[in-house]
Amino acid sequence: MPDRLFFTDSDEANRLIASDPLALVVGFVLDQQVTVQKAFSGPLVLRERLGAFDAATLAAAELEPVFRTPPAVHRYPRSMAKRVHDLAVHVRDRYDGDAERVWSEAHDSDALRANLAALPGFGEMKIKALGSVLAKHFGVEVARDLVPWHPTLGDVDSRQALADYQAAKRAHKAQWSAAPSRVP
Repeated sequence: MPDRLFFTDSDEANRLIASDPLALVVGFVLDQQVTVQKAFSGPLVLRERLGAFDAATLAAAELEPVFRTPPAVHRYPRSMAKRVHDLAVHVRDRYDGDAERVWSEAHDSDALRANLAALPGFGEMKIKALGSVLAKHFGVEVARDLVPWHPTLGDVDSRQALADYQAAKRAHKAQWSAAPSRVP
């Protein structure tokens, strides 16, 4: 297990998402319409504001005001607070609060895919991205089949690699946006 991931500018946030499976999963939930750095800093901000960071605490808290407190945890505080709450309830109720069980109890890649797909806020892209992180940084063998051909956060192993990943992603989005529409 790595001592940190390089998804934020904060060593403390990077250590938290590497050491706490729930923090890692919450970071992935928040990784939408904000920078990677902002998304994966969210778990640390939540821990600081709530005084604890676990599934029971997140499930019991009124998260929207916590998300809205300046600086906001996410640019969409209401919807993301609900998504994190729903995720925490799922982890609390399905995995007794232990987010690592999402992957440690998966006997193969199909089971892992199903476990990840059942997480609130997880679609195919997040399944592949988290699968890549689990395989490449945490050595989770059943995640290997989820690793896509394209770069993901699983390929980020330094601050420079994060900058390179983000630049490649921006270039890909620009290229995709510039492509002529095929809708009749």
